[in-house]
Amino acid sequence: MEESIKYLKEQFGLPEVDVKTYSPLVLAYIGDGIYELMIRTILVGQGNRQANVLHKKASGYVKASAQAAMMLALRDDLTEEEHRAYKRGRNAKAFSMAKNATMSDYRHATGFEALMGYLYLTGQTKRLIDLVKMGMERTGGLP
Repeated sequence: MEESIKYLKEQFGLPEVDVKTYSPLVLAYIGDGIYELMIRTILVGQGNRQANVLHKKASGYVKASAQAAMMLALRDDLTEEEHRAYKRGRNAKAFSMAKNATMSDYRHATGFEALMGYLYLTGQTKRLIDLVKMGMERTGGLP
C-alpha cells in the first residue's frame, strides 16, 4: 500500500506534507476511512455474502466502543510516536459525538482513528495492519 499512496500522490500532484502538522481530527477522519476499508476487505475476503449482512457485521467492528476496546488492548505496545498520535486524537476537542457511545469510548475511538490515519499517511501500512490484527486477537474480534 505504501506504493499505492505514493502513486496516488504523484497522479494527483499532492505535495508532501509533514503529517505532524495535520490536526488530530483530520488524522481521525482519514483513519476512520482506512480502518473501515480494512474491515470491509477482511469481511469480503471471508466469502461472498449479501451486502446488508456485510454492513451489519462491519458496523460491529467500526463502532466507537469496539475501537475503544481495541485501543485499550494496544496501548502498551505502541511506540512513543504512535502514542503521541493516539493522545492527540484522544484529546482533540470534537464538536459532535457518536450515537450510542460514551464520552470515554468516543475519545479513545477518536485516538484510535487518529493513530490509524497517522500510520497510513506516514506509509506505515504494515504496522497499521499488525496493530489491527493484534487488537482483534486481544478483543476477540475477527480471526
